[in-house]
Amino acid sequence: MVVRIAQCTLDVDDLDVMAAFWSTALGYEVEQGDDGSAKLWPPGQSSATSPTVWLQGSGTPKRGKNRLHLDLVADADPQVEVQRLLSLGARRVDVGQTGTEGFTVLADPEGNEFCVLDGPPTR
Repeated sequence: MVVRIAQCTLDVDDLDVMAAFWSTALGYEVEQGDDGSAKLWPPGQSSATSPTVWLQGSGTPKRGKNRLHLDLVADADPQVEVQRLLSLGARRVDVGQTGTEGFTVLADPEGNEFCVLDGPPTR
């Protein structure tokens, strides 16, 4: 038996800002909870085939570098996708990259780092 990733959970300070950013970035549908959280659902897919995202209201800002982050892959030109994400409120961040990596490091509006890969992961 093995496990699979079913959901990514992100603690957020401003639920509305983060739900708007991540739902638009991923093309996911937002289901806002009454408890200060929101679930983001992949459109037209069950969570058995694509992970959901749970935005958990924490009421506190992010501190320090992420220990775990998302690596995203674009359907088309990754640099066009980077520009789209920047227009949504992401920003470029330097976490020590050399410039020769196969990815671009960004941060969401609350500073959570994530990467846009130049292509899908390969073996």
